[in-house]
Amino acid sequence: MTGGSLGQRTASYGSLQLLNNNGIVGKPTSSIFTRKPSPKMLLAGSRDREKQFLLLVFCKFLGRRRVAMLLLVGLPLLIFTLGSYVLNKENTSSNIDEHIGSLVPYVSQAADDPAALMISRVKDTQKDRDSSTEKDGNKTQHPSPPAAASLIKRVVPLHHPCENFAFPPPPPPGLRRPGPRPCPVCYVPVEQAIASMPSSPSESPVLQNLTYIHDENPVKTETHGGSDFGGYPSLKQRNGSYEIKESMTVHCGFVKGSRPGRQSGFDLDEFDLTELEQFHDVIVASAIFGNYDLIQQPKKISQAARQNVPFYMFVDEETEAYMKNSSILDNKRVGLWRIIVVRNIPYNDSRRNGKVPKLLLHRIFPNVRYSIWIDGKLQLVVDPYKILERFLWRENATFAISRHYRRFDVFVEAEANKAAGKYDNSSIDYQVEFYKNEGLTPYSEAKLPITSDVPEGCVIIREHIPITNLFSCLWFNEVDRFTARDQLSFSTVRDKIMAKVNWTVNMFLDCERRNFVIQAYHRDLLVHKASPGAATTHHQLVLPGTSLAGKNPGKRSSKRGKGEKRSGSKRHRKVASGNKDSSSF
Repeated sequence: MTGGSLGQRTASYGSLQLLNNNGIVGKPTSSIFTRKPSPKMLLAGSRDREKQFLLLVFCKFLGRRRVAMLLLVGLPLLIFTLGSYVLNKENTSSNIDEHIGSLVPYVSQAADDPAALMISRVKDTQKDRDSSTEKDGNKTQHPSPPAAASLIKRVVPLHHPCENFAFPPPPPPGLRRPGPRPCPVCYVPVEQAIASMPSSPSESPVLQNLTYIHDENPVKTETHGGSDFGGYPSLKQRNGSYEIKESMTVHCGFVKGSRPGRQSGFDLDEFDLTELEQFHDVIVASAIFGNYDLIQQPKKISQAARQNVPFYMFVDEETEAYMKNSSILDNKRVGLWRIIVVRNIPYNDSRRNGKVPKLLLHRIFPNVRYSIWIDGKLQLVVDPYKILERFLWRENATFAISRHYRRFDVFVEAEANKAAGKYDNSSIDYQVEFYKNEGLTPYSEAKLPITSDVPEGCVIIREHIPITNLFSCLWFNEVDRFTARDQLSFSTVRDKIMAKVNWTVNMFLDCERRNFVIQAYHRDLLVHKASPGAATTHHQLVLPGTSLAGKNPGKRSSKRGKGEKRSGSKRHRKVASGNKDSSSF
């Protein structure tokens, strides 16, 4: 092929001259610089002249100054709008699966933080596994272990409104964030949450029929631990209760009486017993003993929950008397709370009495499907149906509890309890040493997908099925035998059951818990802060040989059992949080 067949290029930016019918280069009829404009160009030129004319008329009508002012205002507004759109697009497109560190949004990411190191090691292990698989195509590709998968991504139903929800990035390291904070949680609307409630109970692995020991004359056969209320189970009975079978009979409190609440210790009025036997899909329960806390009214509760979800508050006679004197008790109700008065309480320690409804709700409410327990110092600020959908139904879980925001090792938790004076040191040491002899080890990444051994036990979300009822019974038995610090015994009971059956606990982030409950001060601290001398109490000088005992107007005596100590000031460094961030779709 010759250059003549392609045409001849001119100086007009490489354009080709036209060929005649014989393939010979024809002579241009006119200069390339005086080419006649096409109709399209004429049309475009007329449009430009119209625009210029309109602009001149606009400027003449408004004046140049006004036009300049409009430009000064409109241009920054346009830039701000475009910037906001780009930023929002970047935030919504980021996925939680891409940043495993975002699973702990407000936890220290320092190099010496064991939790951060644990998560980074899981991520590095996954990267190494992927790279080695790519290099050798002949090797069999093994699926990722459930440990890494469970940390990286939550399994949600197809097209769930929250499937693309991601935690916001943690705050810059330079900003000081004193103490734990709530983080956003994706809830679905109440109507959708109710619609997602399972129509039938979840499957209970292995265990199908659970009954409880009844003994009108329990006898203490061992020197350590136990109570009349719990029935003094022996070590042999304790160990046998972890051998999971289809039908089991175990100690679970209330060993006396014809039924829980009737001459069993922790006695309830007959009218209340009748009400507690009614069927409910969902209940919310709490307790205040020893007048230890101020009752907190739930907020943001839907009309559906107000009509169908009863809120029960267990109180002793001391707390009831305070409510009557304060004129807040109206026909056994305080706001949303239905007050249940407990008589003949089984323990001298008010906080140990609170473990009875906390851990044994399935015995007090035999015909309830789901329950949410919150400590008396907490205020619920999210609808119960939303909470159940988020932490049970969406996760296909039957028991959910938040993990401690800082500690995840039982040995570390025990030392923290001793340092804060939460309980007698020798009793804590005895319990931890007992578990250590049974095989308890410090937490490590070998326990994955378990992410913590230490819960923040002030909120418990559960479905009442045989396996979760057994877990609650055995957890209560440990609290009854050893110290009342339920954080120390939680992992031992969980791990022993998990070793026998395919069951686990959903331990969600503590910042998620802080999204739906607000923590308030205990009453004794509020009284102390309100007293006239409270501001100067810590600055009083104490002469040798003198004591301030009995001179603090805010100090009150509370009932505590043997070994129970009064918490130090660290216990009360928690302040009531403000509005919690939440995302609702």
